[in-house]
Amino acid sequence: MPDLCPLTNAFAPLPDSPVPELQPGAQPEEPTGSVSSLRRMRLAVSLFYFGQGIAFASWASRIPDIKTKLGLSDAALGSTLLAIPCGQLLTMPVSGRLVTRWGSRRVISICAPLYVLALGNIGLAQTQWQLALALFLFGVIGNMCNISVNTQAVEAEQRFGRPIMSSFHGAWSIAGFAGALVGGVMMRWGLPPYQHFYIVAVLIWINVALNYRHLVPGTASAKGEKRPFFVKPEGVLVQLGLIGFCSMATEGCMFDWSGVYFRDIVHAPKEYIGLGYAAFMVMMATGRFLGDTLVQRLGRRRTLITSGLVVSAGMALSVALPTLVAATIGFMLVGIGVSSVVPSLYSVAGKATKMPAGMALAAVSSVSYLGFLSGPPLIGYISELSSLRWSYAVIGIGGLLIAFQVARLKIWNQ
Repeated sequence: MPDLCPLTNAFAPLPDSPVPELQPGAQPEEPTGSVSSLRRMRLAVSLFYFGQGIAFASWASRIPDIKTKLGLSDAALGSTLLAIPCGQLLTMPVSGRLVTRWGSRRVISICAPLYVLALGNIGLAQTQWQLALALFLFGVIGNMCNISVNTQAVEAEQRFGRPIMSSFHGAWSIAGFAGALVGGVMMRWGLPPYQHFYIVAVLIWINVALNYRHLVPGTASAKGEKRPFFVKPEGVLVQLGLIGFCSMATEGCMFDWSGVYFRDIVHAPKEYIGLGYAAFMVMMATGRFLGDTLVQRLGRRRTLITSGLVVSAGMALSVALPTLVAATIGFMLVGIGVSSVVPSLYSVAGKATKMPAGMALAAVSSVSYLGFLSGPPLIGYISELSSLRWSYAVIGIGGLLIAFQVARLKIWNQ
C-alpha cells in the first residue's frame, strides 16, 4: 500500500490554481485540509484505482476459459479483443467532456459500479458477437472510469501540494497481481467466469459505497456555462501524448510479447517463460511507489529523462545479451523505466494548460493509448520482416525518444 500519511495542515493554493513543479531540493507546498481528511481522501482515491485494476485483471485471468467456452480460434479471439480498445478510443472525447460537466467524483461514483456490471456481462456471453458487445461496453465504461479517476488523482495531488500520482498508479498495478491470484483461486474452485465476475462486482460496489463520500469533491461546469463538446487539444498536450505514446507502446509490447521473447529468443526453460513478464510487472509496480519520491527529489524533468534512458538501456541489454539472467535484468530495467512516465504525464496534463483537467487527460490518453494499440502489432510486423530480437531493438528506441521529447519541452517549471 502507498504511504497514506499526508503533510501537516496549513494554507495552500486554491484548488483551481496550478501546483508548481518541484525542483530538486525544493520544499513542497503545504496541503489543503486536515491531516485526517487528506489521509482518508488519498486512501479513497487509491481504493478506486485498486478496484479498477482488480476488475480488469479478473477479466484477463479468465480469457482462456471464455475462449474455450465459446470455441474461439486464436484469430477470432484476437479480433474480438479489439472491441475493448475500440470502445475506449471512441469514448475518450466524451469522457473528458462528462468529467468537466459533472465533476470527476460524480462520474467515477456512477461509472465504477457500472464497470463491474459490464464485467459480469462478459461472463454471460454465449456467442462471439455477444462477447464483442460486452467487451465494447466494458471499454466504453472503463474509459469513463479511467478519465474520472485520473482527474481525481490530479485534484488530490493539488491538495497535497506534492507529487503523489505515481502511488495511485501503483495501487492499480498491485491490483493486477491481486486480480490474477483471485482468478487462479476461482478457477481452482471451479467457479465459472460469470460467478467470479459478480463476486468481484459485489466487492467493488461495497468499495464505492464506503469511499465515494471521501473522494475529492472536484469541480463541475457552472450551470449555463457553454463549452464546445469537442475541443482541439493544446500543443503541449499533443507533445505529452507523444511521450505517452512511446511509453505505452513499450508497455504493450512487454504485456503481449515478453513471454514469446523468452521462449523464442532467450530459449528459457518452460517454467521460466513467464519470468520476463513477472520481472517487468514487479519492477513497474515498485517504481510507481518510488516514483513520487524521485520526482520530489530530482524534479519531474530529470526523472522522466532518466526513465527514458533506463527503458532503452533495458531493451538494449535484453537484445544484446538474450540470456535468462541478462534478459530478466533488462526487463526489470524496462519496468522501472516506464513506471513513472504515464503518471507524471497525467499529473502535468491536469495542471499545465487552461483546458479543464478531465478534457486535458482525455487528450493525452487518446494519443498515448494509440501507442498501446500499435506497439504490439508493430513488433509482429518487424519480426516478420527480420526477427523478434530486432523488433525489440526498434521498440527500445522509444526510450530515447521519451528522453529527447522531455528535454525539448519547456513546461516542467510550471
